[in-house]
Amino acid sequence: MKTHLLFPLLLLFLTGFLAADSISPNEAKLKKDKLPKIKKENNVLLLKKSNFDRALKETKYLLVKFYVSLSQSSQNFSEEFAEAARQLKKEVPRIQFGKIDVTHQPDLRKEFNIQAFPTVKLFVNGSREDPIDCKGVRQASAFITWVKRRTGPSTVLINSTAQAEALIKADDLAVIGFFRELHNDSVEVFCEVARDVPEMPFGMTASEDVCADYSIQKNTLVVFKKGKPVHNEVLEDGRQNKLGLTRLIKTFTLDLVTEYNIESGTDVEPFVSQTSVKIFDVPVENHILLFTPTNSETFSAIYENYKSAAAEFRGQILFVLVDTNEGRNGRIFEYFRIRDIDVPAVRILNLTSDAKYKMPADEVTVENLREFCQSYLNGKAKVHLSSEEIPEDWDKMPVKVLVGKNFNSIVFNKTRTVFVMFYAPWSHDCRKLLPIWDKLGEQYNSREDVIIAKIDVTANDILSVGLARYPFFTLFPAGSDYQEVAYAGDYTLEAFSEFLEEQSKTKGEPGEKDPLGGIKEDRSQKETVITEKEL
Repeated sequence: MKTHLLFPLLLLFLTGFLAADSISPNEAKLKKDKLPKIKKENNVLLLKKSNFDRALKETKYLLVKFYVSLSQSSQNFSEEFAEAARQLKKEVPRIQFGKIDVTHQPDLRKEFNIQAFPTVKLFVNGSREDPIDCKGVRQASAFITWVKRRTGPSTVLINSTAQAEALIKADDLAVIGFFRELHNDSVEVFCEVARDVPEMPFGMTASEDVCADYSIQKNTLVVFKKGKPVHNEVLEDGRQNKLGLTRLIKTFTLDLVTEYNIESGTDVEPFVSQTSVKIFDVPVENHILLFTPTNSETFSAIYENYKSAAAEFRGQILFVLVDTNEGRNGRIFEYFRIRDIDVPAVRILNLTSDAKYKMPADEVTVENLREFCQSYLNGKAKVHLSSEEIPEDWDKMPVKVLVGKNFNSIVFNKTRTVFVMFYAPWSHDCRKLLPIWDKLGEQYNSREDVIIAKIDVTANDILSVGLARYPFFTLFPAGSDYQEVAYAGDYTLEAFSEFLEEQSKTKGEPGEKDPLGGIKEDRSQKETVITEKEL
């Protein structure tokens, strides 16, 4: 073949090859149409790693539920989620609902950092980056409202008093923002809050006549309950906090004082409260609990005092009543270590830190409650830690017995290394390991520089140590420059012993890993433990 014919033939070949490999828009559409549809169950897409990207690309708004199939709360939740999907199917077809069983999709669980179940997230415009968390929504009607407010206007524009009255009477609770004009920071915050509170209708107005009819002169948020105003909050530009307003408004979905009660239990979730779901849906991290029998002669007076204090701290502290005559509340008594002789008793719990605080005064008066709550909010209240009494023979056996009252003095000494087992007596795993721990104590009983110890963490609060799943083990090395080491090895006598020997040879810096997988933690600033005796 001649050279001058080679190039045209090569070009013709490449052109034909590329043409054969390319797909026209119509062909691409036909290819897409041939793909099997993602399966649905009760109008909800069944999503997994292999079809998740495709679902995102084909849907403008995708509301996804991450759940565990064995969870009772997930099962109850599913009915409301599916009903919302059914109602929106024809009304707003651009919104799709999907669900992912994270038991079988660990990669998706890890990618989106799913810690609690069920968790719901909204994915917008096919992006898997920064999905919007849908928190505290459990009813079908609330899901519908939440999604609509995220995909369209979050509030109703009110132009007349008649419109305002209609909105107020449409539901038990309603919120109206009264503004001098609708283009300022306060309006933006108000609209953001409306998106996160789907439980009630939101409206806003800049009508002078409407504001005058409700005697409103400044930018103000008003909460209406059963047609009557129950709270006015003046809004000032630059000073509004979205979370603070959301907390405040959501507290009106609960009574001023909410009674804690038990509904039923399962092996998966042994103590599900009728009210606890509602309580934890309100984003207030400070809870105060009054433990008292509701049939006592003094109950009415105590309850009225409690309600009065609750009104003063709405949005800052959630007030909960626990009836000590209700036997099914036993686990919450155990958690706070409330005894019959303690009642009436008042405790504050911080949900973030899990720290508990005891009201110093015994009498439940408005003044004592006010002082206790204000002291807590100002950061002046002392953390309350329960402790068993120190046993007389705590140091007579090879394994030393620690309690809250002697924990710091033994563990944080500078002369001896202390290896501690943190256990729960009711735990099968703990009971199985206690004989091995006793053998370790016998092995090191003659060593002057090592203490093998144990502590019952269900009866003793230890603020200075981060608690993990029972059992767990922590080494507290001798010397002021050493840092505690969390044990991460096997639960055998040989492994425990090898860990101890290795640690006795190792001098590590805070934060570095030890040779057997433990993590050295920087505890340069130890927290003070306050025991029941000190209070």
